[in-house]
Amino acid sequence: MTMPSSFAPESGRPPPIPGARWDPADVPLRPLLLWVRKGAAHVRLDGGPVLHLKAGEGAWIPADGPGERAITTEPGTIAFPLCPQAGVGARGLSELTRFDVPSGWQDWLIQLFNLHVTPFSGREYSPEAIMELLRRPGSPAPALVGRDPAPEGFAAPAMPRARGARAVAEELMCDPALDLTVERWASRVLSSARTLRRDFLADTGLTFERWRLLCRLGAAVEFLAAGYDVDQVASLVGFASRNGLTRAFKGRFGLTPHEFGRELFARPGTGGLTQRAAAGQTDDLIRMMRESDSPTAPEMLPAASTPSHTNDVHVLSWMYRGSGYLDIGEQRYERERGVATWIPAEKEHVTGLRENSVSLPLGNASTADLNLNVPLQVRFSPAWDDYLMFCSISARSALRPHEHNPRHILDLFAEQVAAQRALSVPMPTDPRARAVAMEYLRRIGEPGGTQDADVRAEIHRAFRDETGMTLGRWRYAARMRIARDLLAGGAPPSAVARRIGYAHLPTFSAAFSRFHGLSPRAYQEREAANSR
Repeated sequence: MTMPSSFAPESGRPPPIPGARWDPADVPLRPLLLWVRKGAAHVRLDGGPVLHLKAGEGAWIPADGPGERAITTEPGTIAFPLCPQAGVGARGLSELTRFDVPSGWQDWLIQLFNLHVTPFSGREYSPEAIMELLRRPGSPAPALVGRDPAPEGFAAPAMPRARGARAVAEELMCDPALDLTVERWASRVLSSARTLRRDFLADTGLTFERWRLLCRLGAAVEFLAAGYDVDQVASLVGFASRNGLTRAFKGRFGLTPHEFGRELFARPGTGGLTQRAAAGQTDDLIRMMRESDSPTAPEMLPAASTPSHTNDVHVLSWMYRGSGYLDIGEQRYERERGVATWIPAEKEHVTGLRENSVSLPLGNASTADLNLNVPLQVRFSPAWDDYLMFCSISARSALRPHEHNPRHILDLFAEQVAAQRALSVPMPTDPRARAVAMEYLRRIGEPGGTQDADVRAEIHRAFRDETGMTLGRWRYAARMRIARDLLAGGAPPSAVARRIGYAHLPTFSAAFSRFHGLSPRAYQEREAANSR
């Protein structure tokens, strides 16, 4: 079963990643393996010299002696701390030791972190594999960027200067496959379609549509240079088919994508993942890359699953790579790449990962903080990958930013849910009215909330003028369309009623029938029949 549709994210760029430090109060007595995926980290033991680690490097940190262990990361850094199984490093690794992490091992290590902090079982993640990695000398790590990803003539288009147009351009650079109309983009940056088109043309000399096409083609160059095949590239950058990409690519560069790749890899010195490709590998490209001069990483990430169990708290789990599933009773909920799922507390369940898939826990919520009876999902775009990894590390290790707030993930999820829900209903563009709308979408189903009498007259007027509905009617429409999405995802009508704030199922059923012309159960049966 797939969870509710309308997964396209509306939120913009993720927040910046702050620096973090290892809290001395939480330092374990066991050794620690720290590796840096992105950014820089610094390790110091017993007041000795500082060991500086950059992307692609790791450190074996022995068990604590009489002195202090200090670990810090710079802003923008993703560093995974791992406490290996007993026996790893017992012989010959009694000192702080640097080692290299070949690219083929990185997803393997991310999944190992997941296995350490969740109930997943993990075959083929043996201490011997870690020892093999630690034997790799600490020479400078191979760079992730082996060459200029945009050779002359293949560069991405110039960025617009106007604030709204630049925000749109930056989001498309992060995820060129986003396929929104100019009107929808304008609504997201609190502009108008006319202004957005004018700013793109004035600042870049290109229409919005032409700029987006060149952006997608520039991204296609990077992915092709990283070795992705043409079908995968077409999907990654937003083309409906391989033929559409091929026509546009040849029209722009005079070569087909296949010809471009053949010429590129015929040149000496080419190869290596570009920054975009390293951060945006797709679901079916988790296969580990072998390196002739490095210890052999597993070619495939094995499937994994948890035993049937319950949690005392709600757990938020995010699919970083591949796909998985959540089984609650007889119900199976599919988990796709980029989707974060709240797993309800006190529900016996099994969570599974398919081969070549990686998930990470993002945080917990108490039953007092979150009212949840069925799984709730939202999709994050690939632009969020680094930030969500940082959230996972902060939630499940002692490497955290100063004044870490565990409730932050609740607010982050609520923002993303509100953005997702905003795609289901017409949204006002007036900033004050839009703020009222987003706050309502965040809080649907929660007690209390802003009443119509508390809203100023000009906001009521903006709703009428810009959505064609009064504020009260807009709220009703929002609840019914969100209910429709939840039902289409397979949630029982009784659970949907509670989720959108109805205390009694008959009241919800009557309201849904008035809006959609058929009962919740009939709507759900129709959608199930259409999906077969």
